[in-house]
Amino acid sequence: MLFSKNTSKLWLSVLCLFGASSGLYSCLNTRQTAKQTAAAVNKPRVLVFSKTAGWKHTSIPFANATIQKFGQEHNFLVDTTKNAAYFTDDSLRHYQAVVFNSTTGNVLTQEQQAAFERYIQAGGGYMGIHSAADTEYEWPWYNKLMGAHFSSHPLQPGERKATVEVLDKNHPATAGLPDAWPRTDEWYNYKSFYPDLKVLANLDENSYEGGTNGANHPIIWYHEFDGGRAFYTGGGHTPESYSDPLFLGHLWGGLQYAMGNGKPLDSSKAYAIAVPEENRFVKTVLINDLSVPMELAVAGDGRVFFTEFGGNLSVYNTQTKEHKLVHKFDVINKGGTGLIGVTLDPNFAKNNFIYVYYTPPKAEEPYLFHLSRFTVKADNTLDVASEKMLLQVPVQENSGSHHGGSLAWDKEGNLYLSTGDSTTPFPSLGYSPIDERPGAEYYSQDAQRGSANTNDFKGKILRIHPEPDGTYTIPEGNLFPKGTDKTRPEIYTMGHRNPYRIAVNP
Repeated sequence: MLFSKNTSKLWLSVLCLFGASSGLYSCLNTRQTAKQTAAAVNKPRVLVFSKTAGWKHTSIPFANATIQKFGQEHNFLVDTTKNAAYFTDDSLRHYQAVVFNSTTGNVLTQEQQAAFERYIQAGGGYMGIHSAADTEYEWPWYNKLMGAHFSSHPLQPGERKATVEVLDKNHPATAGLPDAWPRTDEWYNYKSFYPDLKVLANLDENSYEGGTNGANHPIIWYHEFDGGRAFYTGGGHTPESYSDPLFLGHLWGGLQYAMGNGKPLDSSKAYAIAVPEENRFVKTVLINDLSVPMELAVAGDGRVFFTEFGGNLSVYNTQTKEHKLVHKFDVINKGGTGLIGVTLDPNFAKNNFIYVYYTPPKAEEPYLFHLSRFTVKADNTLDVASEKMLLQVPVQENSGSHHGGSLAWDKEGNLYLSTGDSTTPFPSLGYSPIDERPGAEYYSQDAQRGSANTNDFKGKILRIHPEPDGTYTIPEGNLFPKGTDKTRPEIYTMGHRNPYRIAVNP
């Protein structure tokens, strides 16, 4: 087929025009796709986590679908998962809020827990639905974030009608609710409430049977915690909840709060580190058949000194694997008295001073706890004649065995001693043991004479500075300046029931 010169030029022009148009379309289409991708990346994002290691609620897929619908209606992205592998720094940084959708049991490893803590510390948000309160009982940080833990719920039937009393409508989760909101759900009783919760609604226990929290039964709350935000609703057990307009509005308001105002996460504020796995430890029994071991102290050379309630002060040598009795104290064992505390002088490697808290025999009350210093001899026996008694604490036999007796040091060389109130708690039936009746038989039933008494050593943390000659001085900063009338300058803190074991940090 033959073409004229003009015809060839015409086809060449058409082809060039088509090519230019195709290139323009391709370029525009690429730009449009890039814009869509960028828009998707910049959209807010929510992670809905529904892993269960215990009871699996049938309402979980309904809650997932509801939050996905929220995302469609309010222009944010929603990822739903049961996979705890999402809990890494690189993953969580993309989310404005993480929802625990009726999770149960232990659902995260220590590494994953630490990543979630860092996410909240950086300014992230959390929302818990229903059995999010039945999750991670052995993770104290989560209990504080969540606000409380599940304790129980009514049975037969587990789901029942009750009235939610709305206390605060100045929050998006409750703004659209009536003052009294009757609804059917599975109503939890709670324990271990975190103290700073902002409670939005209580459950009226008069409106149903099976409540155990009493007149103050929080069921919806929020708070700021550790740099982030947390919201919880006790509702959402039933699938029908997610077709209830009032509950949907309530849930959306809670999610709005958890998502925050769009402020970027600040990872510089995150500080959590993973708690090591417990299975990295190997348990090795060093000594068996001890009789009420009380306290131990470890020397720099690896010797472990420890007390037994009946009066044995012993040592275990980690180098030779040998166990030896250092000294058998003659003690009186009445109402919790005996040999309790032990600690080593900070300069033990040079002076071999050891401090013990014990009650030597005495015919009648008050029995006297001695805080004494001894010297450990080279053969790991006690130089009994070296005793320097620093102070005495009088106690009674009818004491509830509240004698404390723990010893600890701070970096300034100050020695701390914890003492119990030596007051029996039983006659007061769980109430504060205050009994002002005259008579010796009531004396040990009144904590006012001890832990509330500024002129008595009982129910206190005492702080002293031992001196080389066996005396002590009073450090600056104790509760009462030396010379203050009707006080003891050794008192560091007071009002304690039975501070059994203490530590000084740092």
